[in-house]
Amino acid sequence: MSFDFIARRSLLQAAAWAGVCAVHLSPDRLLAAQIGKNGAIGTGMPEMPSDGPSDGLEWERLIDGLRPLGDAMRARVPERLRGDPQVMAESMRLLLSGLTRAIPDALVGDRRHPLFVPELNIAQNIFQPNADTIYKGCLIERGGSYVIKGDRGTVRMVILAQMGPDTLRTGKHHPLLGQIDFDSLTLDAQGHFELVISPERPAGYAGDWRALDPLCEKFMVRVVGCDWGVEREPRFGIARLDVDNAKGRPSADALHHGFGEIPGIVAVCALAFPTHVEELRAQGHINALKIFDVSQMSGLSGQFYYEGAYDLADDEALISEVKVPARYRYWSIILTNELYETTDWYNNQASLNDRQAVVDSDGVFRTVISARDPGVHNWLDTAGYPSGAIQGRWFEASEKPMPSIKRVKLADVSQHLPVDTQRVTPQQRAIALRNRRLAAQMRIIW
Repeated sequence: MSFDFIARRSLLQAAAWAGVCAVHLSPDRLLAAQIGKNGAIGTGMPEMPSDGPSDGLEWERLIDGLRPLGDAMRARVPERLRGDPQVMAESMRLLLSGLTRAIPDALVGDRRHPLFVPELNIAQNIFQPNADTIYKGCLIERGGSYVIKGDRGTVRMVILAQMGPDTLRTGKHHPLLGQIDFDSLTLDAQGHFELVISPERPAGYAGDWRALDPLCEKFMVRVVGCDWGVEREPRFGIARLDVDNAKGRPSADALHHGFGEIPGIVAVCALAFPTHVEELRAQGHINALKIFDVSQMSGLSGQFYYEGAYDLADDEALISEVKVPARYRYWSIILTNELYETTDWYNNQASLNDRQAVVDSDGVFRTVISARDPGVHNWLDTAGYPSGAIQGRWFEASEKPMPSIKRVKLADVSQHLPVDTQRVTPQQRAIALRNRRLAAQMRIIW
């Protein structure tokens, strides 16, 4: 799709564009279908210009490319919520999160000179990021040779995924091509590592090497931390082994290509999941949980998800109970709002992991989900969202239990919990929240 076509698009075309951006979460469906050059529904992202315009109106064309996303988002917000000014303001925030993700690739993305940039985080709250995970992405060239060096740190997990056609650019789901656990690498006494990823092991190289999948176009690293502010975050960088020249001045064509990708990436990021919670509700999973299979959507091997929608009055609570597996590498539970943005976990106790939570003496993890503090340690704060989603995950666990969940009156919560449940006073909660904010900001997201 040329910039000129985007600039000429009428409001009627924008409405049509919104209609075809309907997203379905089945792994064999497109994340976002878009209009082709002749106005027909296509199955890929817009065609981007291979060379840039020369009339000085590049900025205006970029804005015109983004303009239809307002109508597209309004069409994606569930109909019952469109009259809520709070939700509509949050839908704009979701668009800005998508824009925040698209911009780094446009500014510094270069497959010949790769660089890890933030993929998902508190300011790029798209695709419902896990509260404990820092995600970093890096565009690469197929068939290249790469070295990644750094310090593994002491966080729970660092896992690099090889990804094929990038969902951000294709609008389609793709399973991972493979994953590399940094715990499988050789570390020196200071925790430093060196990893080569290339089609073939370099001649004479005896260090850690992993084969590059021929279809790989992107690396994504997940950094999972559980004891925020205490664990040492990893540091790492990437360089080509088969490209020795300096990057130099990017060409006008390269710049225009990066700018031209922005509207399509924003569309995929922001329009992918606003209907997900509504779909859970329509399926009858309100205050009830089900398995969520993301194996075909870039999910890690060894990870099991469960989720469901919640809907609570101010004087109600949900109590979730689950027997913790005998063995696991990591587990957590988080909340989202109705647009499937992860609830602000920096400033609210809207998530808990196996380090932060308290497991009762009978081996059961019980959490109370409510708008008001029930005075128990394992509180999940809905943070002003009366409805949204609950999502939990087990990683490399000996069992994959599905928690039970029941709705009770907030005033009756204590009647449904063991007598030895760990309690929290308002003063203790205030201190815990302050420490949580500080610890979360000690994580490296930029």
